[in-house]
Amino acid sequence: TIAEGAPIIPISALHGINIDVLLEAIEEYIPTPVRDESKPARMFVARSFDVNKPGTDFDKLSGGVIGGSIVQGKLTVGDEIEISPGLIIEHNGKIENRPLYTRVVSLKSGETPVKVARPGGLVGVGTTLDPSLTKADALVGNVLGLPGTLPPVWYEFSFEPHLLEWVVGLKEPQKVEPLKVKEQLMINSGTATTLGTVTSISRGYVHVSLRRPICAEVNSRIAISRRIGGRWRLIGYGFIKG
Repeated sequence: TIAEGAPIIPISALHGINIDVLLEAIEEYIPTPVRDESKPARMFVARSFDVNKPGTDFDKLSGGVIGGSIVQGKLTVGDEIEISPGLIIEHNGKIENRPLYTRVVSLKSGETPVKVARPGGLVGVGTTLDPSLTKADALVGNVLGLPGTLPPVWYEFSFEPHLLEWVVGLKEPQKVEPLKVKEQLMINSGTATTLGTVTSISRGYVHVSLRRPICAEVNSRIAISRRIGGRWRLIGYGFIKG
């Protein structure tokens, strides 16, 4: 299997035995990525909340809170930030996105308030957003960063597919069949999930039209799933090409 030759490390979390050895092995086999704090801050939004209790007086309401992982740069209390794609609305029969702009009023790493947040672990970002915009994970899948520094928003794109040999998650082995025009795929990018319809396949590239736009860099990786037996099953990955 893929784990053949992997080290076996006996530990006891209860007694704190060999935890240091385990961490050393993790760093050896799965090194912590090098993070460049000089780059503009960027965070994938994994959660969003309204932290106000029902009945809270208007003048005591707190702004919406966003949770996620910073992947580059750093966030500082007081930073002006942009959230993209932002609000997804229907206008004149078409789907449109409207980025949100707000300010960082607080930062938490775990339960610890901090002034500066860096890559690694989950971060809670307190904002001045109307909490109705962040309640019930409404902003999950967005990308947060400094204004004017975020990747493009895609309503459609072409990608370079890399299909697996076997469908993931089935009891019986099933080979992955080639992608087909007009079929619907589930696409994951960062924390975003959307559906895409294959509109064309040419010269090794697949073009999809998205039901819900995403914010992503050119050449960023996406996961591709196909509906099989009533459930979405992972069949491969790809790279956005434009």
